[in-house]
Amino acid sequence: MIGDRVRYEKKDHVAYVTLDRPDVLNAMDRRMHEELAGVWDDAEADDEVRVVVLTGAGTRAFSVGQDLKERASLNAAGAAATTFGSRGQPGHPRLTDRFTLSKPVLARVHGYALGGGFELVLACDIVIASADAVFALPEVRLGLIPGAGGVFRLPRQLPQKVAMGYLLTGRRMDAATALKYGLVNEVVPAEELDRCVAEWTDSLVRAAPLSVRAIKEAALRSLDVPLEDAFTASYVWEERRRRSEDAVEGPRAFAAKRDPVWTGEYRPS
Repeated sequence: MIGDRVRYEKKDHVAYVTLDRPDVLNAMDRRMHEELAGVWDDAEADDEVRVVVLTGAGTRAFSVGQDLKERASLNAAGAAATTFGSRGQPGHPRLTDRFTLSKPVLARVHGYALGGGFELVLACDIVIASADAVFALPEVRLGLIPGAGGVFRLPRQLPQKVAMGYLLTGRRMDAATALKYGLVNEVVPAEELDRCVAEWTDSLVRAAPLSVRAIKEAALRSLDVPLEDAFTASYVWEERRRRSEDAVEGPRAFAAKRDPVWTGEYRPS
């Protein structure tokens, strides 16, 4: 499934999603968001897909966020101003407010990740960045807000004062600083980026897919829940995992000293 704005390929249980407008640093217009919605739907529905890698085409940018030329045209035509979230906009729900996506998403970041591009990164589960990566939420300098979740996610992922400094000034953050604060998992030279991403996807593909989905759901849903309540909450993917053949296969394979074979099949009650 390949569109004008997004390349989508699947291989060996990995879905590769590439924002494909390198001539404008992968700025995201309405058509790109529409194509991305179909990609996220397909990746979630396809049980052969165990991890998604999100990146940008070309060598200069992951994405510089919203296509501001398109936004200016929409404003001139009298379109309503946008605010938090993507409700009522093309591609809803977008990755940044698609809260039930159970597959892990890994951001492969090089060059600029600005505005909505940085917000996509913040919405991913794992982030691998090249040493030349640059992150920022410059909306405050444009009379805008980081409405795709940056306002909410950055203070959750950074110390509050640090986050507010970046939010209120639009200052840029280099890859080393992002690593220091835990916004990225690894920073590597650009020529090693693909190798590093492959190491992570290999680890994710080897993991039990239902366990991965159950862990992601429980970890994210419980972030703002008291610990006692987190233990007693109901989690859809954990119910599926614990009733699956995989929950038996893992210990069985360990005891037999062989690699497990994951099927995701349910056991009879």
